[in-house]
Formats: sequence, structure tokens, C-alpha cells
Amino acid sequence: MADAADVRRLALGFKGTSAEPHMDRTAFRVVRTYATLAPDGLTANLKLTPDEQSFKCLLAPDAFSPVSGGWGKQGWTTARLDMLTEGELVAALLLAWRTGRLKKLPKATRPRQA
Repeated sequence: MADAADVRRLALGFKGTSAEPHMDRTAFRVVRTYATLAPDGLTANLKLTPDEQSFKCLLAPDAFSPVSGGWGKQGWTTARLDMLTEGELVAALLLAWRTGRLKKLPKATRPRQA
């Protein structure tokens, strides 16, 4: 079972990551914010691609869920830390960190309308 201390330790272990206050949360950023830790330490929000989000939520629906509203549609995903092993947390944070390193996020591919 992962916890808030694991999120801090692991996120800060990724090259270039800093921790900064973000509203009532702690944000972890490299070029962009890629994860935030809730004040109660029970959950973290991770910036995944929409495809990564779908995959994580499909494989582990008790551990991962889209953030409500527009943020979730952009790939922001809530991770319940008590449902994750350290290895699962590392894998999810690594995906988010890779997204956070991008200066500009790629646009979603949409079918062209005639």
C-alpha cells in the first residue's frame, strides 16, 4: 500500500521535479505540473494522456478514476494511494512525469468533419 510519503519521495526522485504549493495541494512539476497530492494524503491526481487514463481505469478501477469535469477529459486521473503498491505508483508517476516534461502537449487526434 502506497502513501503520501511515497508520492513525495518517488516524484522528487524524477529528474527535474520540484514540489510547490498549488491551492490546497502539493504540486509536483518538471516543465509542467504532472501530479498533485491531496492535503489528506489519501489521493494523488496524475496528468496522463487520455489513452493512458482509460487503460489505468480499465485495469484498476478501484485505484484509478478520471477527475470529474473537464480536467478528467484532459487526462487528469485520481489515484487512491491505499489501493496501489509502490511499483504501481512508480509506473503511474512515470507516465505522468513523461507528460509533464513536454513543453507543449500534443493535440488529441480527432476525425475531420466534412
